[in-house]
Order: sequence, then C-alpha cells, then structure tokens
Amino acid sequence: MARNQLGVLDALDVAKTQWYHFTAIVIAGMGFFTDAYDLFSISLVTKLLGRIYYFNPNSAKPGTLPPNVAAAVNGVALCGTLAGQLFFGWLGDKLGRKRVYGITLVLMVVCSFASGLSFGHQPKGVMATLCFFRFWLGFGIGGDYPLSATIMSEYANKKTRGAFIAAVFAMQGFGILAGGIVALIVSSAFDHAYKAPPYSADRAGSTVPEADYIWRIILMFGAIPAGMTYYWRMKMPETARYTALVAKNAKQAATDMSKVLHVDLEAEEEKVERIAQERSNNYGLFSREFARRHGLHLVGTTITWFLLDIAYYSSNLFQKDIFSKVGWLPKAATMNAIHEVFRIARAQTLIALCGTVPGYWFTVAFIDHIGRFAIQMIGFFFMTVFMFALAIPYHHWTLKPNHIGFVIMYSFTFFFANFGPNATTFVVPAEIFPARLRSTCHGISAACGKAGAIVGAFGFLYAAQGKQLADRDAGYPPGIGIKNSLIMLGVINFFGMLFTLLVPESKGKSLEELTGENEEEPGQTEQPKEVTAARTVPE
Repeated sequence: MARNQLGVLDALDVAKTQWYHFTAIVIAGMGFFTDAYDLFSISLVTKLLGRIYYFNPNSAKPGTLPPNVAAAVNGVALCGTLAGQLFFGWLGDKLGRKRVYGITLVLMVVCSFASGLSFGHQPKGVMATLCFFRFWLGFGIGGDYPLSATIMSEYANKKTRGAFIAAVFAMQGFGILAGGIVALIVSSAFDHAYKAPPYSADRAGSTVPEADYIWRIILMFGAIPAGMTYYWRMKMPETARYTALVAKNAKQAATDMSKVLHVDLEAEEEKVERIAQERSNNYGLFSREFARRHGLHLVGTTITWFLLDIAYYSSNLFQKDIFSKVGWLPKAATMNAIHEVFRIARAQTLIALCGTVPGYWFTVAFIDHIGRFAIQMIGFFFMTVFMFALAIPYHHWTLKPNHIGFVIMYSFTFFFANFGPNATTFVVPAEIFPARLRSTCHGISAACGKAGAIVGAFGFLYAAQGKQLADRDAGYPPGIGIKNSLIMLGVINFFGMLFTLLVPESKGKSLEELTGENEEEPGQTEQPKEVTAARTVPE
C-alpha cells in the first residue's frame, strides 16, 4: 500500500467522474482516431495504387504493387510508429507529457496532409514520397501511444481508470470506421462522376485519370480531426503525477489540479522532498531493483502486445486479400479501379461496424468490473478458437453459400481482439510502472507490439500467397496460403494466453499502490497530518 500518498494524488484517485474526465478522453481520443484512420486507410487504396502506377496492358489482371513496394507502403508507417513509441515514450518522462504531446500532433497533421502529395508522376517518385511521409506520420503516431495512455491514467480516478484509458483507445475503432466511410463517399462520388468500364472490357479505360485524386483525398483527410484538437491539447495542464513525482514541483501540481477539480489543494513541498529521497522512488529502468519489482511485468506487457499485433495487423491490413480469396469481393478484372475501392471500403466498414467498434466499447463497459486479466485471457482464447474455426474447414468457407458465415466468423475475431488484448495491452502498461518510467515502459511495450505488427504486415503479405501460380499475386514467391496462415495466427493467439499469466491485475488500485512508489521505508513512520484535499473533492 502506498501509505505516503500526496493529497493532490489522493484527490485525483477518489474524485467523482467529472467533465474534465470526458474532456481528456476526447482530446486524447481524437489522436487515436487519427492514428487508426492513418494507419489503416492505406489498406483501402493499395489496390488502386497498383492499378494506376503499375498498369501492364498485356496482363489479364489489373496492375498490382510489386512485392517490395507493397511491403514498404504497408509497413513503413509501422516502422515509424515503432521508432516514435520508443523516442517519445522516453521523452515524455524527461520533458513532461504535455510538452511532447503537442510535438506529436503537429507531426501527425503535417505528414498526414503531405502523404497525399508526391514528387512527379512516375511510380518511383510517387511511392518514395508516400513512404517518406508515412514513415514520419508513423513517428508522430508512435508518440501518441505512450503519451495518451499515460496522461489518461494519471488524470483518472482509480475506480473508473480502466474504462477511461480504454475509451481513449476505443476511438481507434471510430478511426477505422471513418476511414471506410470517407473512402465510400469519395469513391462513390468519383464513380458517379467518371464512368468507366471494367478491366476485362477495357484495360486502359478502366482506370480514369481522375482516380489518382481518390487515394490522395482519403489519406489527406486524416489531418483534419488531429488539427481540430491542437488548441485543447495545449490548454491541458501537465499531469499532477509528473509535476509532483518526477518534476518534484508540489506547488504547481496543487495549483493545476485545484483548477481542474475545483477544490482547494495543499502544496505539500516537504512531503514531495521526502518522497524524492526514498529508495522506492529512485531506481532506474536498467537497475536490479526495477528487474526485481517490474521485470516480469515488462516481459508480460511486451510479449503479449507483440503476439497480439502479429494477428491483429495481419488480419486488418489484408482484409481485402482475404475477402478476395473467399470470393466476398468480386475478381479485380470484373471491376473498374474506382468501383474496386468502393467494394473494399464497404467490406472494411461492415467489419468495423459489426466487430471492431462494438468490441472496443464492450471493453470500456466491463474492464473495471471483470478486470484487465480476465478480458485479455477471454480475448486471446476466443481469437484462437475463431482462427482455427476459419482455418481448419477453410475450403467450406470458400464455397459461395458460406461467404456470409465466413464474414461473421471473421468479425468475431475482431470483436474478441478489441474486447480483449488489443485494448488491455494498451491499458495495463500505463498503470503498473512508476511515474518517472511510465511513459518509457509504455513506449517499450507498444514498440514491441509494432514489431509484431511489422512481422504481421510483411510476413502475412508473403505467407498468404498460394502455392500455385494462379493463386498468388504477380511477383510473389509461393507462400503457405490463407488456410495455413490462419492456423499460424491461431497458434500465436494461444501463446498470447500463456504470456498473459505474467501480467498483474490492476483493477481498483491507485497507481502508486500498483507501482510501489511512495512506500514508507522500513522503520519510518509518518506524522499524522490533516489533508484537506480528500475532504474537498466534490461528492
């Protein structure tokens, strides 16, 4: 038990749910809305990019991105995200959450807009420009992970902290949904304005020149929601836990939180100085003390996030390929370029609406009732079950009468990813590590997740290719096929269950109680002192 608790932190822990909680959720959540929109919208336009820039008039199939280009376009933002998570996670503990928060948002807005620009019209120039700006877009997105989670956890009360952090992350579902809706609107408008025959009827004419604007508009739209929240991000005060426990400025922490909570809080400068001297508040990330207290926790949060993202991103980024293989999307040659974008967007929007978004909000509703550990175990278990249920009778699902059943089962994998480890792997690292290392450790955990996403994005691209030439895209070597890829993902989810055993339950405890910060040293007794903060929190 953290008996040496500061009054200002006590006040935050026991505060009733107030307007500032919802404000913080929206401000932090819009960053995640943009993150998801930007990361997943690329999957809506990769087939269009192939048609426009890699058109081969002698091919019976529409142009597709070459394997190395497809891997780069799909994966470069994830590489940037990984780097950003490590860098901004560390920087958030050094400079403060708020100061770094503004930098990441500016980077996201600028690079999101610039993703729709290109140098020249040649494939190499366009793809190089796209990859360059998407890397730096990912770098900014990476910073949003540890900072948003840490800010929300440090602002929240202990009773509903899990729901608040999960609500920030749940905005990712709306971002994925918005990507599909924007693509539907843009492609539908262009499809009506510029009529084109299917590829099988007119290879060159199936892709009108105006189609080049579609992917640019879809990608650039991501700058709008992020830009709208910049002013409010800059107005948020620094979190009291950073100001008091890391910057050791008791007066500023009390002043900031008095304004937020609308109560009178005492600046306990002597207590902050005493806490700063205690051994439990001084060990570093690479110390034996950290390894003893939190080493297994960090292993648990990193490995579970790594395994989850292999399955989650491979499934999400390559929905269009899976839907094509089972026949839910028509063959590419039977559509023109713009209509193909519309069909892909419609499929992704339905999956987001039926499986992805509800899963996130089920987590928000239940995380503070049944706990993080239970939700993560349940999620990994059912993801394993549904992956095997799709994979083992895979031929059954490819038959036309069973396509709807396949989509329903596939939606359930997303539902239990989001009512499961996709949310909890984000929540827990923001709760169980000390304030001075919280953003860094969340960044490390998230970066391991993105390493898994990169494995999923690059690996699944090749693994899902069929063994026969007719079953794989141009330029790809033989793979193990969709069926065996789904079996592999099922096995990965099973290992996720095992590593979840290393992750502690954090439900209903204060952050300092979880991390062991501010504990009294053996033999030390604290003089009783009246704390007005606990009394003055609104009931």
